[in-house]
Amino acid sequence: MKFYFSTRDIPALKGLPLTERVKLLDQAAKRLSVPEKTLLNVLKLLVIVPVFAFILQTASNWTSLLWAFVVFLVYPLVVKPIQYSICAKYIAQPSSKENA
Repeated sequence: MKFYFSTRDIPALKGLPLTERVKLLDQAAKRLSVPEKTLLNVLKLLVIVPVFAFILQTASNWTSLLWAFVVFLVYPLVVKPIQYSICAKYIAQPSSKENA
């Protein structure tokens, strides 16, 4: 599986405006299988839960709030490339739409 760090990197979405890319990616996300959706949701939880754990520690250590912010910033760097890569196989190639 190839990792895509941006929607512009997905071959089927090259040359499309952002709104079209988002629309097609959303449609592809709706066609994900149950194990793929579960994998994405578990991955999201693994990134989000530490944020709340750090926030709970702010009563005794205020610097944990900074760590929570750092972990929160990591979310799109970890989750989005995996989401784009999984959804890419459900996006139809533009040439196949024109030929059909």
